[in-house]
Amino acid sequence: MDHLFFLSNAGWKQARETVPYDHVIVGSGFCALAFAQRTREKYPTAKILIVERGAFFLPEHFQNLPLPFKNTIGGLSETFPWTLSAKTVAGTADQQRYIHWQHGMVPFFGGRSTLWSAWCPRPNRDEMDGWPGATISAAHEYFGSAEKLLRVRKVDQVDKDLSAAETQVVARTRPVYGALQKAVQTLLEEKRTTIPGVYRTEAAPLACDAESLDGIDFQKFSTPGDLLALAGVRLGEAGSAGGCIDIATHCEVEKIIQQDGTATALQTSRGILPLGSANLILAMGTLPPATLVRNSFPDAPNVGERFTAHFITAIVARVPKALLDPNGEFGDLELGACYVAGVADGDYKQQFHIQLSALSDKNPKQNAGTALRYMPDVVATATQTQLETSPDHVVFVCAVLGELDYRNRDNWFRTNPQDGNLVTNSLLQIQESAADQKTWDAMDNATFDVLERVLGKGAGQTEYWFGTPEPSNPDAGYWASARPSVAQRRVSGLVHEGSSLYIGEEQDAPVDTDYKLRGSSNVYVTGGGLWPQGGSWNPTMTMVALAQDLADKLGRKGQGHA
Repeated sequence: MDHLFFLSNAGWKQARETVPYDHVIVGSGFCALAFAQRTREKYPTAKILIVERGAFFLPEHFQNLPLPFKNTIGGLSETFPWTLSAKTVAGTADQQRYIHWQHGMVPFFGGRSTLWSAWCPRPNRDEMDGWPGATISAAHEYFGSAEKLLRVRKVDQVDKDLSAAETQVVARTRPVYGALQKAVQTLLEEKRTTIPGVYRTEAAPLACDAESLDGIDFQKFSTPGDLLALAGVRLGEAGSAGGCIDIATHCEVEKIIQQDGTATALQTSRGILPLGSANLILAMGTLPPATLVRNSFPDAPNVGERFTAHFITAIVARVPKALLDPNGEFGDLELGACYVAGVADGDYKQQFHIQLSALSDKNPKQNAGTALRYMPDVVATATQTQLETSPDHVVFVCAVLGELDYRNRDNWFRTNPQDGNLVTNSLLQIQESAADQKTWDAMDNATFDVLERVLGKGAGQTEYWFGTPEPSNPDAGYWASARPSVAQRRVSGLVHEGSSLYIGEEQDAPVDTDYKLRGSSNVYVTGGGLWPQGGSWNPTMTMVALAQDLADKLGRKGQGHA
């Protein structure tokens, strides 16, 4: 792989000694691609180096690969370069303590892009509560180009051009977003105002549109292919006036060496990398860059002093198919997906949303491989057992996300003095607040309203799944009309962490509105760490929009060059 796509040892030596890079990017996920692609498009002579801590793992999103690759999702593909505080781990559900850990990062080429859910909602201005006005405007200016890069399409557009007869034919070979999608979407829109706190619903916007690219109707987006395509176009030899994008893997950045606020070199697992006059772009997730900055710029303000994330409720329910399809229009295998947004107490500092997936499958054993390929949310989807026991039902999988209150001073990401490793010497603390409990209660109640009153039409026939896993059958369980208890439905792990390097106009914000680390002259930050407030909306598309804005800002400053 090094000789085909990445810098070999000889290439790495040349990169360190002779190539005058304009930008050095740490990380190879969404923000790295967004910055590199935008810079290459506008300023093709720019020289860019991407350094990735891990190895090549998957060539594209696992959902686009054969069925066995589904086993790559989960804890085995994550790493946790931090320690949890004792207070985070302590506590029980009886004490209203549900959160005990934070999901990790994916330490491979492409980052989480090969394993993500691909939901890409556009936050409106109200949902960006607490953000600087200039950053809100920049995000909205770049949403269109970010959606284009990620190939975002609403699921009700996937099969919109098929006639009824064509839909029936296609439904014999793959899932369709057709009658089921329309039924669910229509009910949610018609009844939206009857659900306390809910203010908008829409067909799920997913990064899945590859039809114009290669004729594939549904393909989840990931960065490896696009990054390798960019790196494969060298517009000049190393050291020449032509542009290049080089990629080095197995290269963990341990520390930024700086003089008077200017980053001059990187201390890495492959030796010292001089930066020369290059800009340093941190595109390495949310918590790792905070650790790196804290160890390298000890005077940077408020690093890790603010923390937010999304807590989760997970509910699987089913409704008799006849309630939603009285005329028998559903095909053998139909999918649906909708995004339902709400707030607790009418306060945009307490946002939540429901990622609602709907599945109707008459032959789940036969359809397993094909169905997985088209699932709207593989992080939260129905199991084989749930589908096999529901031939006459529509199964609904709800991943409900609420924002952790960033104002809670008991949540932080600070130095761990007991860890001497520069990459991992951080301590993460998470404590639910009264505001978090209010948000969590509101989003749970809204979800039950959606499942029982809206989709179940108040008929009292909504049933919920209760898992009883066994060593020989991890998917074992049963359906019952009782609601799952609070402890059964609330998930202990957080996702979409943010605010560790939040952006702001105030001087005590770690990052200014040009994305520059305060106290530095050439270090720039991308990703979820910038979030001043978490909201509940999935952050990836907005991350990409802001990374594109950063690329243009630096491009205008130096015509693409440092």
